Formats: sequence, C-alpha cells, structure tokens
Amino acid sequence: MPDLLYEKRDGIALITFNRPERRNAFSPETIVRLAEAWIDYRDDDALRVAILTGAGDKAFCAGGDLGTLLPLFTGARKPETDWDHRLMSDLGQTMSTALLRPFELYKPIVAAINGYALAGGSELLQATDIRIASTTASFGLTETQRGLVPGAGSMVRLPRQVPYCKAMEILMTGDAISAEEALRIGFVNEVVAPERVLPRAYEFAERLARNGPLAVAAVKEAVLRTSGLALEEAFAIENEISGRVTRSEDAREGPRAFMEKREPVFHGR
Repeated sequence: MPDLLYEKRDGIALITFNRPERRNAFSPETIVRLAEAWIDYRDDDALRVAILTGAGDKAFCAGGDLGTLLPLFTGARKPETDWDHRLMSDLGQTMSTALLRPFELYKPIVAAINGYALAGGSELLQATDIRIASTTASFGLTETQRGLVPGAGSMVRLPRQVPYCKAMEILMTGDAISAEEALRIGFVNEVVAPERVLPRAYEFAERLARNGPLAVAAVKEAVLRTSGLALEEAFAIENEISGRVTRSEDAREGPRAFMEKREPVFHGR
C-alpha cells in the first residue's frame, strides 16, 4: 500500500496518511505523494474541497520519520530508494509544496484529526482551514526537545492563529496539548467522538462544496494575502479580489437562484 492515499469523490478530495504502524509519520514517499496531491487538487476544477486525515485511530501524523526522512536531511543516510532520490532531487520545492509553505492553494482544506498530531503533523495542520479533532487527539511541536525548531511554518503561522503567550508556550516547551485545550484556544473548530471525526469532516466539506467555489477560494486568498499588511494595502487587495468575484458567472447565478427559489448551480467561472 502507498504511504499516502489520494482519492476523489463528488468534488471532494480525500488525502490520507497511510502508515498507521508508524503513527503516519512522513516518509520520503509520503512527502513526494503529498506534494503531487496538492498540485492535482489545486489544478482539478472538479474538486472543491479537500479532507486531510490519517489512517487508523491512533495518529493523524507524528511528523517526520526519524529513521528514514530526517537522516536524509542531515546527511546521515544516503538516498537509496526511488522515493529518496525523487525527494532529494528537488528537496526545497517538494517540501514547500507538501507542507504548503509557501504554495498558492486557495481551495479549502478540512482536517480530520484522529489521534496524535505532532511536529510536522501539527505544522501542516496550520495550513488547513477547518479542523475537526477526536477527543483522543493531542497536538505538539516537539522539535525544541530535540534541539531543533519547528521550521515548517509554525514559528510564523501559530502566533497568528492562537494567542501569543499560548503560541510561545507550545513552540518553546515542545509539550503537547489536549484536544480540549486546542479547542479552548481556537486551534481547532470542534472536538467530537473518534467515530465522528471523518463523518463530521465530510459534513463540513459538503457544506463548503455547496457554496460558490470562486467565492470560497477568494475568501481564503484575501485572508492569506492580507495577513500582517497595513489596512490601506490590505483593503486594496480585498477590492481586487472582490471585483474579480463580482464579475464572475457565479456571482450572477447566486442572486438569480435566490430570486427563483432554487438551489444555485455554480460552475466556478
């Protein structure tokens, strides 16, 4: 079985880390397949929402595999497999795409977190938009405990997503937090029973898929592109994006469907 599964159904892409015996830790194959999946999701106009999850009920993703992936990065292990060579042949771009740092993807991503989300697993979560966690989930950026830093986006993203002092606690101690604490500080949207995690993620995905795809993507684009900017510059970007959506066919279809008392049929154009 591949280390990452990529499936498509009814406009929804399901991306699953598939190494439950290793807590779904990133392998070289996982990283390469994940980068390819994000590119395909971005470019496939039939796909409106992605769900990201992990196989099994023990872990979402425990970060980089300390036995296969990290030794490649440090030079302690030379490339051996085809996946090793594919990763190392364009390491910077492949890692950036896989971890969405940076990678221009404005379609929404729903995370279904079914267990441990540690190190790189928690880092990638910060690039998702809606997060549904199991009651058994826990989150942590453990890198400082190993003399490393969470350099896959967390030092930039986390302080923008949760209160500053809490972000610094998580980043500097490396200690894990529970699903309940993650909900309290706004890191996840909901905490549900383990058996409800993926069904609830699908409910969110289907809800988003019913909205205008251009409008949903535009909201995400505006939020990401204006983060940290002065208001004047941010409003200019918002105006640009709003104008683009207003001129679309979808923007005419939505109000027309409302007046005709029917569900809108959006085509993303």
